[in-house]
Amino acid sequence: MIVMKFGGSSLADAARLQKVADLVVRHLPQHPCVVLSALGKTTDALFAAADAAQKGRIDQALAAVATVFQRPSDAAEQLLTDPHLLQCRRALAELHDELLVLLRSIALMRELSPRTRDTIVAHGERIATVLFATYLQQRGLPVALLDARQFVRTDDHFGAANPQRQAMAPLIERHVAPHLRAGRVVVTQGYVGATADGATTTLGRGGSDWSAALLGEALRAGEVQIWTDVEGVLTADPRVVPDAQPIPTLSPAEAAELAAFGAKVLHPATIQPAVDARIPVTVRHTLRPDAAFTTIDPRRPTAPRQAFAALACRGPVTVLTMTSTRMLNAAGYLAKLFAAFGELGISVDLVVTAEVAVACTVEPDAPLERLVQALDGLARVEIAEHRAIVCGIGEGLRGGKGLLERACRALGPIRPELVAFGGNDRNLSFVVREAEMATAMRALHHEFFAATPTELAQEVP
Repeated sequence: MIVMKFGGSSLADAARLQKVADLVVRHLPQHPCVVLSALGKTTDALFAAADAAQKGRIDQALAAVATVFQRPSDAAEQLLTDPHLLQCRRALAELHDELLVLLRSIALMRELSPRTRDTIVAHGERIATVLFATYLQQRGLPVALLDARQFVRTDDHFGAANPQRQAMAPLIERHVAPHLRAGRVVVTQGYVGATADGATTTLGRGGSDWSAALLGEALRAGEVQIWTDVEGVLTADPRVVPDAQPIPTLSPAEAAELAAFGAKVLHPATIQPAVDARIPVTVRHTLRPDAAFTTIDPRRPTAPRQAFAALACRGPVTVLTMTSTRMLNAAGYLAKLFAAFGELGISVDLVVTAEVAVACTVEPDAPLERLVQALDGLARVEIAEHRAIVCGIGEGLRGGKGLLERACRALGPIRPELVAFGGNDRNLSFVVREAEMATAMRALHHEFFAATPTELAQEVP
């Protein structure tokens, strides 16, 4: 069987819901378990409603709720006919009434606990699954609409709950597996779970992907499919490199490196259950199901690449260069140096060392004046602001023949201020001026993803 997760952009309106249903029908032989996010922008509206109610602005809260239900109601009118339309209207009305009771109570007490906020926000996924399950039923499919709170067991860290994977396995076997074995399409909510005592929780960033991976792990799925609005993970940010291409395959470690540099298609922590269970995860475009996609496959042995799998960038960052002759052959010197960073809560990203100097990158909002004071007597500090990190990512990059030479040649007149291989052999990073970041990305992308061998030969002096 497979798990199919659909994000909010895939569920934006009646036309897209119809395409999602078509995809489920196409995959019926694989016994799909369908995990849904809330319809696009629904979660933000529910957060806004809860905050307005806490401030006593009940009219504003109710207006936000009205917008939440308008889109699914319109979609229901376009997709459904009686008796399914009447069934859906009743279910949506029940969810609407629940929300009104919660919001009026919050407005009366002027109190909003994290637990109550989760209960409110979880309505987004519940609305989406009611609508979609009813539509599948109208199309003649055997459907089981399941409440994820029955089997997604979490702790009580409301807003960013942690799934209890060992506790979930028998619950999923009891509540979900029998329906799949009986040939029913399971439809359930992503992002939503519950504590052992039944309190509703939400899983935080990437929660629906996490739900899908957890279900895949427990059900021993053949694949977890993440359906979204891009053709997989791309070779670069398309806002920076317009001709970025889908990457056919990535290792879990490569996906994690990309996420560390801001790639937002997939958060690696959320698919870890599938990776641990050696289940491939694919990232696919809902509106272009036959187009290219990316497979993150933990079953294949990691092999070194001869070139980058993808490019990433992050900026602005600030470069700090700390110089002192006391550093030479001085045991424990770096520990003293970076202890000041820890005391001030400054995170360090890229680090390059020399005999009497250390350079590193930090976030632009780091308390640099306080850091310089703390390092007085240890090192002289030079600060270079408005810099960016441009990096190539891939397995075993140090073994790539001529890789560094090609990258430096591609950068041409751009002179990197720092160059470093990541400690894990999957990251070759260049620090450049922020104004040069986009040019550097496009130059590297042309060299490694667009240029033909003939073009490359012509570029060599």
